[in-house]
Amino acid sequence: MTIFSYRRAGVALMAGLVFWSASAYAVTLITDDEAKRPNDPQLGATRGITRGPAIHFEPPATVPAPHAPFDFHVNFEAHGGAKVDPDHIRITYLKSPNVDLTERLRPYITPEGIDMPAAQLPLGDHSLHIEVEDTDGRSGEATFTVKVAK
Repeated sequence: MTIFSYRRAGVALMAGLVFWSASAYAVTLITDDEAKRPNDPQLGATRGITRGPAIHFEPPATVPAPHAPFDFHVNFEAHGGAKVDPDHIRITYLKSPNVDLTERLRPYITPEGIDMPAAQLPLGDHSLHIEVEDTDGRSGEATFTVKVAK
């Protein structure tokens, strides 16, 4: 084998590793099959005055493309010296039937929020509901929609 052949093989190997590592890094938050389910007929915003934790979704700077990885960020804000309890968080995809996303997101949950790099979602509008509880037993909830476009 010539030096040129070794270089070509090395370049092909490196390209394969880069492709593999990029695709291995991305995590599917919502599958295509889950996105095809009908929307939850009970879908609706709830709001009330509470001392429970606040939940703030940080939408991506640009609308993500289908299956293109984007950073999924949600911030939790506890009040009165309490902290959000990561063991008392539930994330639901509002479809019929609902899809519990909590275990998929568990590795990315902290008392400060959810920080999931390279999340992937299919095309469409995806309504999520998050319920949290703080260390004082107060609860907070929020519903928001992640829009994925072509």
